[in-house]
Amino acid sequence: MRPSATLPKLTPQERKPVDTCARYLLNNAKDLKYDDYLKAGLPMATGVIEGACRHLIKDRQDGYHWG
Repeated sequence: MRPSATLPKLTPQERKPVDTCARYLLNNAKDLKYDDYLKAGLPMATGVIEGACRHLIKDRQDGYHWG
């Protein structure tokens, strides 16, 4: 994630959300075992939440053109 934010030369303000997300993922990596939880049959999210996240990410990506 961080290299992807560095390559298009984002400003520090534009890069801040990427760094926040990367820091969260690194700090919580031991708890982020999505595949293990799914194999155990644990629910991870509802279809509504997953759908909303998918559309939010797509909207964000469509609004910003890399490179």
